[in-house]
Amino acid sequence: MALTMDGSTGPTEEGSERLDVATARKRFPILERTVNGRRLVYLDSASSSQKPTSVIEAMSTYYETTHANVHRGVYAIAEEATRQYEAARAKVARFIGAPSPSGVVFTKNVTEAINLVAQTWARANLRPGDAVLLTEMEHHANLVPWLMLAERQDIELRYLPVGEDYLLDASQLDRLVDGVKLVAVTAVSNVLGTITPLDRLRAAADAAGALLLVDAAQHVPHMPTDVRALGCDFFGFTGHKMLGPTGIGVLWAREELLEAMPAFLGGGEMIRDVRLDGWTPNDIPWKFEAGTPPIAEAIGLAAAIDELEAYGMEAIRAHEVSLTGYALRSLTERFGDELAIFGPSEPGQRGGVVSMALRGIHAHDVSQVLDEHGVCVRAGHHCAKPLMRRLGVAATARASFYVYNDRDDVDALADALEATRDFFAV
Repeated sequence: MALTMDGSTGPTEEGSERLDVATARKRFPILERTVNGRRLVYLDSASSSQKPTSVIEAMSTYYETTHANVHRGVYAIAEEATRQYEAARAKVARFIGAPSPSGVVFTKNVTEAINLVAQTWARANLRPGDAVLLTEMEHHANLVPWLMLAERQDIELRYLPVGEDYLLDASQLDRLVDGVKLVAVTAVSNVLGTITPLDRLRAAADAAGALLLVDAAQHVPHMPTDVRALGCDFFGFTGHKMLGPTGIGVLWAREELLEAMPAFLGGGEMIRDVRLDGWTPNDIPWKFEAGTPPIAEAIGLAAAIDELEAYGMEAIRAHEVSLTGYALRSLTERFGDELAIFGPSEPGQRGGVVSMALRGIHAHDVSQVLDEHGVCVRAGHHCAKPLMRRLGVAATARASFYVYNDRDDVDALADALEATRDFFAV
């Protein structure tokens, strides 16, 4: 039995929402560049998205007019910096449907967010023999922290498999979840685009008395998000994949969990009091934000949220479903079985990523020739080596779409793939 999205909750391929890509592109200065004499076709947003002028200017304005450390100085610009930083936290909370900013912890990225949970909640609550349920399609960020913990605490790791249709195979879900203390899953595969049915896994976790952790790095940038509706306990994502800067991510967790969790890093900011014989932690979320935080990056993330909301998350999702459908059709029609495409066949069941293998040509060679045509795709294992082994390939070339991509980008990709095929056929 394959796990699929409930089609009634997502947009159709011909979704009614419209995204004005031509106008959006004008907001991204880097897209004015040329590469090898050709216009830049950026198809690697699943790795890191480009930044609009609004984000660049928000961070520049902060540094030009406001920069000071937060939560410490009582002079005017320090208090203004603190207000902007905490306003960014409140904006993040609203954007993801969190009940309060107190559950929003700023981290470097989703990798740090998941490591925070593994090194605090999990180390305090999991005992030898306890089990964590993952999937075969996890990014290393939601795999290696649990492998490390298993080495130290002798916990059991179980894996929900990927079926031949590239959807999660739920035939053994009841058995796999039995006795599990934590279900930790990606919301959207960064390789296959497969959308995880979190409602089904939430129900299974509830039945087992387990908590649910969601790696939402590929979810939050591309579709509406409501952590309360998802029913998750831990939820992490990364700013640089959602038009924001690098160096900032978010862990949201239920406040009662954060209150009970031990501190992650020690130092300034995360303490209420320090004595020579002990210390007292600060309130949440600051208990988990040791040292000077990423202030400018938080302000940039807030500007990125404004940008995304101006487009509309429903419109972004509908656009990506439509564009992914066009890519699947046009690439299949043009290359047939010369091009293997990994992921669900229905655009509504996947995010805007298309992982490919051109027959007889290594993914790195594909990427290099595409670059000569100004087309940027990711080549490699995409930090998902176990999934690559499951697929029987060493690497894929991955194109990923966002608000600044349209059908002309897909056509440019197809033309460059054809040139690649012809180049290696000589």
